This record gives sequence, structure tokens and C-alpha cells, in this order.
Amino acid sequence: MKIIADENLAFTDYFFAEFAEIQHKAGRTLTHVDVQDADALLVRSVTKVNHALIDQTKIQFVGSATIGTDHLDIPALEQQNIAWSNAAGCNAQAVAEYVITALLHLNIDLLEQEKAFTLAIVGLGNVGSRLAVMAQLLGWNVIGYDPYVQLAGIENLSFDELLKHANAISIHVPLTLSGEYPTQHLFNEAAFAAMKPSAILINSARGSVIQQSALMADIEKTKRQVVLDVFEFEPEIPEILLNMLALATPHIAGYSLEGKARGTQMIYEAFCRKFAYPASKQFESQLPSVAPYFEQQALNAALREHLTQIYDIAADDQQLRDCVQNGKVEQTAFDLLRKNYPLRREWAAHSGPKA
Repeated sequence: MKIIADENLAFTDYFFAEFAEIQHKAGRTLTHVDVQDADALLVRSVTKVNHALIDQTKIQFVGSATIGTDHLDIPALEQQNIAWSNAAGCNAQAVAEYVITALLHLNIDLLEQEKAFTLAIVGLGNVGSRLAVMAQLLGWNVIGYDPYVQLAGIENLSFDELLKHANAISIHVPLTLSGEYPTQHLFNEAAFAAMKPSAILINSARGSVIQQSALMADIEKTKRQVVLDVFEFEPEIPEILLNMLALATPHIAGYSLEGKARGTQMIYEAFCRKFAYPASKQFESQLPSVAPYFEQQALNAALREHLTQIYDIAADDQQLRDCVQNGKVEQTAFDLLRKNYPLRREWAAHSGPKA
């Protein structure tokens, strides 16, 4: 058996080497020639799995170690009877911690705000629900908007009402172009006009949920603090946009060691179901121990004292800005940051709360 795997997946050899020869390749540039004699394909969101890639190949299984599936042409896979799996929720905790870290980096005194601070969450699925729990642990008021999901203890408002009441808004929806509730350009000129000028906006979901031109016009007008981990025209990012952002990171919100390992384990388990292999391995056995910052202190006190040691988000921001050449961050530099990213650890590794 032969497996083609994205070179940036975690613990691929640990999980799959006993079953097959594994070839590690750059996911964004995979071609039909690369995969035509493979039995299985392991990818991330940068690989477009479509007819052009999979037609007339030996592929029987595609595993994507990602929450989203918009890069997978599911009808094409099912038409060819190719089993597929994603890893929904694998990095939900990492993304939720990214949002909390970004907010506290902008204003550490939010730890003392309690109900005076209202965090609005757009999308209450795996990530949004996890973020809601963590925000409530910090004492914040949490409101949400999701036409498909109702969560106990979270006031679910209309989109327009949510925009009016939020002190910060965090986006956690998939990118959808049609249907009753499309999310492409959900945050457009009208949405920005409805928000408080002081409201912080964070997007760690999909870039095109925010209309870039409307965002830039809004920041210029309101001086709003905006945090972007994803961008409408990613992987190329204009320098003029970067200079307007409070924080910018290269699509790494979910890049914890646990999140990436969990994603690989989830597609390993689906792979084993497809090929009738026993699935006996757990990613936790591969993780080193780290400093127990939460062991002796309450959550808020530990975050105030150790936030930068737990996750230095400012360093990620600076590394992205350092990649600007000729007025923009280009694909090669963007992908290199992600490939060489030093995976951070989730709070639970530091004996933190398990949301």
C-alpha cells in the first residue's frame, strides 16, 4: 500500500507507517501525477481534492486532518466510491484558546471585566461552543448567533442584534456561498455599520466571511481593533491591510500540538475502519510534558502572569509582518511560516481547565 501525505501533518509516520509506504509532499502543489498510484491521500485544507486530482487514480481513501471540508469535492469522491473523512473539532480547543489569547493580548484587564464584557460568537459549532465555555470560565457575558444551533446558557440573538451588543465578535462559521444563510461576505459594509466602533473583531474561520474592502474602509473610519488569522485572498496578503490590523497571524489559530495530533488520529481511525485494520494508537503517548502554569494558581491569575509563556501571539504577528516584500506577503513566505510553525501546547497540557 502507498500513502501520499501532506508534509505538514503531525505524527503521520507514528500512525500510518505500519500499514504502508508513506511519501510526504507539499500539500498546496499536489498534482495528479503525484497521487495516481496512491491507495490513500492524507491532506490539509490547502489541497483541493477534486476531479483533476483524483480521476483515474488508485485512491480508495482521502483523509483531511481539518475541521472544514470546503476543499474537498465530496460529490467527486462519492462518485468514484472513494471513502473520505475529515477531523471535525480536532483543533477546536486550540482555536478557542487563540481567541482568548488575542483578546487578552489587546487588553489583559479583560480578566477583571466579568459580565461587563460581552463576547459575541458567530457560529456555535465545535469551536464556537468551546469558546463559549472558556469565556464563561473567565466570567464574561457570552451571546451568540447561529441559525442552526442553540446552546444552553448562551443567548442566541439575530445577527443584527448581536452586532449591536458586542464588545468583541469572534467568527466561527464555515464558508458557504449559497443556501438560506450564506456566510461569504457576511461581514460587509452594512454589518460594520451596525457594530460599535469600539468592538473588537476576530476571524479565525474562513477569510472570505469578511469582505476585505469593507473591512479596510471600516478600520480607516473607526480605528477598530481587528485580529485576522485568515484572509480573503490568502495566501497573498497586502501590506496595507497588515498595517491596519491589531494582530495578524498566518492561519495558525488551530496549530497546537494536540490539535494537529488529534486531527491525524481522527483520520487514522477512519483509515482503519475503511481498510479493516485495528486502531490501537493514541496521540497522547507522543506528547512531551510542559511547565504546569495552572497547577498552583487560579485561571485568571495564571493567565495574567503567564500568558506570553503559554502562547506568544505577538511573535506570530511579527513573523508574518517580517515576510512582507514588494508590498505584500506572498504564497511562498506564507506557506513557509506554516510549515515551520513551532506548535504551541493547549492549556490542558499546563494543567489548565478542560473545557
